[in-house]
Amino acid sequence: MPSSQQTEELYAHYATRPVVTTDSRNIPAGAIFFALRGPSFNGNAFAADALRRGASLAVVDDPTVLPADAGEARAQGYFMVDDVLATLQALAARHRMQLGIPILAITGTNGKTTTKELTHVVLSQRYRTYATRGNLNNHIGVPLTLLSMTPDTELGIVEMGASAPGEIAALCLIARPDYGLITNIGKAHLEGFGGEEGVKAAKGELYDWLAANGGYAFVRRDDATLTALAAQRPALKRIDYDASAAEGVQSRLTGDYNRFNIAAAATIGRRFGVAEEAIRRAVAEYTPTINRSQTIRTERNLVVADCYNANPSSMRAALEWFAHTAPHDLDEEVAGKAVILGDMLELGGWSAAEHRAVLDMLPGMGLDLAILIGPEFCAAADALPGGTGSPATFPDTETALRELHDRFASLTRMAVLLKGSRGMALERIIPSL
Repeated sequence: MPSSQQTEELYAHYATRPVVTTDSRNIPAGAIFFALRGPSFNGNAFAADALRRGASLAVVDDPTVLPADAGEARAQGYFMVDDVLATLQALAARHRMQLGIPILAITGTNGKTTTKELTHVVLSQRYRTYATRGNLNNHIGVPLTLLSMTPDTELGIVEMGASAPGEIAALCLIARPDYGLITNIGKAHLEGFGGEEGVKAAKGELYDWLAANGGYAFVRRDDATLTALAAQRPALKRIDYDASAAEGVQSRLTGDYNRFNIAAAATIGRRFGVAEEAIRRAVAEYTPTINRSQTIRTERNLVVADCYNANPSSMRAALEWFAHTAPHDLDEEVAGKAVILGDMLELGGWSAAEHRAVLDMLPGMGLDLAILIGPEFCAAADALPGGTGSPATFPDTETALRELHDRFASLTRMAVLLKGSRGMALERIIPSL
């Protein structure tokens, strides 16, 4: 961690030029460049270039990139610290305290980004609100989110993601949320968390922070896991809600599982005094993007693109909704249904069983076509008794596109569900449908 003197000195500079970047290719005029390190890169190597491109300061932790003369290094805009990432986080924590505004943290296995987006459009009906852009929800994204909030911001929404124990707790120390929401707890990042109990404990770190610091948690009363976690923390102040909070609120989101995301956003809006009509309008006008529960009408078919992320819980929810939805309820022109599913990543030793469980769901869905993509689905299909009746399988999206080009081109009047982890790049199939 930087010293308090370093943090204050850096914050004084940031106060005059409140723009930060970690990308030396994108240097807004006067920005502070943080030379982060990664498994395959060292941002320190680009510090000089960042300064030439207009950065007012380059925060580095590799002394070999500095000019030989220390005074010259400072004059040229180098700011030497022990750890650039820790310094970025310390600066964000300092800025959060300076802002002094309510911060809402949102985490969960499924739906956190959609819920964050819905909550943002709802609260923006009354407040100058800033929310996490995209899914910048990790140890780098959360500090960048906080540092993007200006003195005019009245309310902040911070999405928090995690793939290992302790990460939510660490993000809470930076963002210091006053309110929190866990959308749900399911099977995701099982390898990093060490199983479902590890997921519960990790997500519960948000409740721990709120309980210890007088915060409020929005808790789904119809979710036994969440209510049990909340009950284990008697000091936690709760605002309970359920799916009925979404009654009468229309949206463009597909899937009945999104009713819980809408209910959460509506409940939060009501808590902060947003008018009922404004809540309904904001949700109704919200258009999902980046392949999250996004309905795309092509010239021939209706594509339900939900392929930005996938885990066993979200996969099951999407398939159950799709199975119980008649084709004409999706679109009056639709006559059949197909699924194109990609591997669910980061499941570790649970992967084989979870992919097999998905295969077991497919026979009763009344599908006209089922295509599975990825080595895990291929292995699960190969393990089926006799190998008969299996969906078509392909090792990767590129192979599926090449070998099914004619089949995709012949599909018409179909509702096609695309669901898989981001790494499978299923969105590449959409133009062929």
